[in-house]
Amino acid sequence: MRLFDPGYVEEPFKSLCQDYPDATVYPIENFRVEWGPIFHRGRLDGSARVLLIGQDPAQNEAVVRRILVGEAGQRTQGFLAKLGIDRSYVMINTFLYSVYGNVPAKIKKSAAIADYRHRWLKALLTTQAIEAVVTLGSLANEAWQVWQATPDSQDFAIPQVPITHPTRPESASDGDPQKLREETKTMLNQWNTALQTLHAAINHPDREQPLNLYGDSWQPGDKVAIPDIDFPPGLPAWMRETDNWARRSGKNLLAKRRNITITVPKGVVPKL
Repeated sequence: MRLFDPGYVEEPFKSLCQDYPDATVYPIENFRVEWGPIFHRGRLDGSARVLLIGQDPAQNEAVVRRILVGEAGQRTQGFLAKLGIDRSYVMINTFLYSVYGNVPAKIKKSAAIADYRHRWLKALLTTQAIEAVVTLGSLANEAWQVWQATPDSQDFAIPQVPITHPTRPESASDGDPQKLREETKTMLNQWNTALQTLHAAINHPDREQPLNLYGDSWQPGDKVAIPDIDFPPGLPAWMRETDNWARRSGKNLLAKRRNITITVPKGVVPKL
């Protein structure tokens, strides 16, 4: 039997998806609003134990309409698996739309952007049995700190653990293989520290298991395919099991903004 995400059929999430900020809140010069908002990934049925906050959706997310589904998502899925969490999680992003270029400080501090994000946080913390919050990268950590300063946040006493963004090693190494190895080692060591804190904080994992920490580099099994229950019905398996099938393409920045090329991976279609 194939599982799937039924979507935003229940309140308060139905209303959140009916009333979301548009280009009047997210400036088109800073965000790819033309590709629409991407709201979440994971459980909305009350079973989520871990809340993760990411940064912004990329091209894969624009296609499948769920966040953290590419390389970063599969690394995050492996991180959760080490905690015995296979399904009991929910994820939202700092920004509802894909970032275009760098985010100016005034946009990071936008009250309208934060207000909608806080509506989601309040809804999730009210309806789910969250035992820990994980923030991916500095933007997500800053977003959580802004939430913590609101009156609504005082109703919830939940530990938060910041971790390095899953694709930070690639962005920080600029194509240098040696630097990539060093950055990966640094990140995985930081993730190990976070895992130990979270392992003690999460009282109801999907699986009880000993904590198996990362090594100095990625190993088989560290990256985990995203389960079909996280996606709308009918999504092809290769879209959740592989990465790099969607790329922004074009001769210039405007063309790349307007075009996403999707390629079915080799081996999916047999020779006929």
